[in-house]
Amino acid sequence: MFIAAAILLLVLAFAAPLLIRAKDLPVVPPPSPTLHLDQRRGTIYENLRDLQNEYRMGKLSDEDYQSTKKDLQGELATVMAQIERAKKAAASPTSEEPA
Repeated sequence: MFIAAAILLLVLAFAAPLLIRAKDLPVVPPPSPTLHLDQRRGTIYENLRDLQNEYRMGKLSDEDYQSTKKDLQGELATVMAQIERAKKAAASPTSEEPA
């Protein structure tokens, strides 16, 4: 009796996923085209905060601080421009309809 119940549970465990219909699954939103850029922007902001804290604690010289800050700000400007281009590309129609 115990073996029969165990076999029945095993069969149900393997058969249950086969009974799920595609329309019963939740709709997954498409990934954001700028997700990786947004994450990179957040990382750069975090790096700038860390840089400023290290400078205030005296771990960096003024020259090192200014140089690194300038590099990070340049990288941030590049990422922000890429985000803007991606948003404009997503907002504009990808194909023109024939007249």
